[in-house]
Amino acid sequence: MDIENYPGSPYPLGATWDGEGVNFALFSENATAVELCLFNSEDDKTEAAKVKMTERTHQVWHTYLPGVKPGQLYGFRVHGPFEPHNGHRFNPHKLLLDPYAKAISGTIEWHDALFGYTMGDPQKDLSFSKTDSAQYIPKTVVIDPSFDWGNDRKPKIPYHKTIIYEAHVKGFTKLHPEIPEEIRGTYAGLAHPVTIKYLKQLGITAIELMPVHHFITDRHLADKNLANYWGYNTIGFFAPDVRYSSSGTHGEQVVEFKQMVKALHQAGIEVILDVVYNHTAEGNHMGPTLSFRGIDNAAYYRLTEDQRYYMDYTGTGNTLNANLPNVLRLIMDSLRYWILEMHVDGFRFDLAATLARELHEVDRLSAFFDIIHQDPIISQVKLIAEPWDVGEGGYHVGNFPPGWAEWNGKYRDCIRDYWRGADSMLAEFAQRFTGSSDLYKDDYRSPTASINFVTAHDGFTLHDLVSYNEKHNEANGEGNNDGESHNRSWNCGVEGPTKDAEVVELRNRQIRNFMTTLFLSQGVPMLVSGDELGRTQGGNNNAYCQDNEISWIDWGNVDQDLLSFTRRLISFCKKHPVFNRRRWFQGKPIKGKVKDIAWFLPEGKEMTEENWNHDFAKSLAVFLSGMGIHSKGPKGEQVQDDSFYVIFNAHYEPLKYKLPYVKYGKSWTKVLDTAAPDSLDEEEEVYLPNETVEVAARSVVVLHHQEEKR
Repeated sequence: MDIENYPGSPYPLGATWDGEGVNFALFSENATAVELCLFNSEDDKTEAAKVKMTERTHQVWHTYLPGVKPGQLYGFRVHGPFEPHNGHRFNPHKLLLDPYAKAISGTIEWHDALFGYTMGDPQKDLSFSKTDSAQYIPKTVVIDPSFDWGNDRKPKIPYHKTIIYEAHVKGFTKLHPEIPEEIRGTYAGLAHPVTIKYLKQLGITAIELMPVHHFITDRHLADKNLANYWGYNTIGFFAPDVRYSSSGTHGEQVVEFKQMVKALHQAGIEVILDVVYNHTAEGNHMGPTLSFRGIDNAAYYRLTEDQRYYMDYTGTGNTLNANLPNVLRLIMDSLRYWILEMHVDGFRFDLAATLARELHEVDRLSAFFDIIHQDPIISQVKLIAEPWDVGEGGYHVGNFPPGWAEWNGKYRDCIRDYWRGADSMLAEFAQRFTGSSDLYKDDYRSPTASINFVTAHDGFTLHDLVSYNEKHNEANGEGNNDGESHNRSWNCGVEGPTKDAEVVELRNRQIRNFMTTLFLSQGVPMLVSGDELGRTQGGNNNAYCQDNEISWIDWGNVDQDLLSFTRRLISFCKKHPVFNRRRWFQGKPIKGKVKDIAWFLPEGKEMTEENWNHDFAKSLAVFLSGMGIHSKGPKGEQVQDDSFYVIFNAHYEPLKYKLPYVKYGKSWTKVLDTAAPDSLDEEEEVYLPNETVEVAARSVVVLHHQEEKR
């Protein structure tokens, strides 16, 4: 069918509706021809119209179609050499998704036609498939970008006041009985007043959503009736995934996502997205041809010397080549789109070390960081790195440049080891508790560069961390060979569920120990959704493929005591800036008075260098001064707090701690004791200097001293 078209513009990339028609623009450096294919419905086996894109400017193919409106379904067919050994895998028999698509209509129906080669052919990926893939792949959608944001304002919460809540859009509300069934597990479900009330009562300030960019469920999982539940398999870096939409497939998911962000902002909650720019869902050389591979394989991916194959720093089969200008542009355009058009407040970058690789080594001064640093829009939101990948030399906790925060994997490992009673942990525990200055201070970064966490989506839940010594991933269908085997967990004496009252009480206390340590530590705490409810995955520490009750939060089985404790703990820490400083402790006297921080032995004496090296030691106390926390607050005011004395005892027996002499406080009131779950309800016993506090086995005690206000 002939259709009226004009040259159009090479910018912006993607499909852009201007009220009268749509401009289409697609980058492909090595293509010889590009066809724009229009479809009337998702079920069409062939296109209703095909437009040859004859205009090409700076490697961008473009055309303008008057009269085309939002809701139009489309895709591309790209012609060029099929030479896998030279990195080229063009195949016009494969309909391709627009890399800049703002919406994707549905999900893949797995079929051999989706592969650029002939399945079963002895030549494998060197063979050429002529089977049309159009009926098996979803279509990209032209959207109307307009939306009434009203008076939406980003909360812009400073890092030192930020509490991150990692959550999955579907799993968080899928089983919630107070949310209408038709919106459970969707963006609308997260925006529902019941959800927002819960988040506000919990006290978090930012929700970090696991991937919402449109992703693919791998074929091997679909064949086993499993799913890529976590979503770390992106194919559309601009499109909110349609599976989390309650409102439709023709662009409505974009509006629903915006409504969710607007509702969370009105409640003062920031939205951070977990983004996966390190690889795509097309896999290795035996993977499907869905988008980038067919548009210009060599211009998007890192290839080996034999360009038939892919560099794999991600464990997924391929790696996007962030050294190439067009890939960098794709990433930056995507980030700006989510900031400017979708109003999100920040990003957590999955396997961020991959993006920093120049040739093969991770380079903290790579082009990726240079562009982020100078961008006036992207540089102003929260940027959080997962500072590692699976390639050689890929572990880089502490090595990201200023302006970045990092998931502090060393914090996680240390806190887990300390509370399971490992030897030689005191010195590192002190470093992690005070913000990991060994990792961040030399770069003029603050304690808030450390995103502290004990658990994350990947691994045991907090309940399972204290209930299992071994992973139990049989449901994943991989013979329990998947997932991390070294979890630094301790089951408290019994593997899995038990009715032994002593074991249950110890597990509950250990959970409170982890929670208390997390929220009292300097840095930015991250809580995984459900940990405050006692959520279990039955020992599965790699539930990436479990889109079911294993992963969803069970709102009918909530540990109300733990939830109450967590709410009170978060509220307590938010009230006291001594636990969320903007600057490092100095370990020096403040204005001729006591030090801002001091560490003590059970007998009330300050620790010496020798004490830190006692392998057997499992306990220590720390004095935190409320004086001089910040010389000036955000509005120039003096910031001052009360002082606290915190005692950590990971020993299996109770210990007696003598309080230090009078200059550290004239009297101390116990305000928290993890051996007494209700201790945060009201202040308890009062102690004087040189008096003794008994600290139960495996517990934390917090004492409070009210400073005279000046």
